[in-house]
Amino acid sequence: MTPERRLEIEENIVKMLKTVFDPEIPVDIYSLGLVYKIDLQDDGLVFIDVTLTAPNCPAADFIFEDIRQKVESVDGVAAANVQLVFEPEWGVHMMSEEAKLELGML
Repeated sequence: MTPERRLEIEENIVKMLKTVFDPEIPVDIYSLGLVYKIDLQDDGLVFIDVTLTAPNCPAADFIFEDIRQKVESVDGVAAANVQLVFEPEWGVHMMSEEAKLELGML
């Protein structure tokens, strides 16, 4: 995979992650800072580390399946492995300025 192709695929993965929402929060998971790692392998496998705003989020299964399906729809992605992590602990400081503005935190 060329560096240019890798960058294109990674950009498209981020675009798809920006379409994934927690049903209770009107901001996408990427802007919320819930995506900790995107690791695209040369064979098209993608490993994504994601956290939640709360450990017992009732929408976790829905969110993780939405991530997997949307990322796997990206041209060049063979499969997505979504891993739930809690380190480092998520905090509002991880949110983008746009997310804070959307939620009235600025």
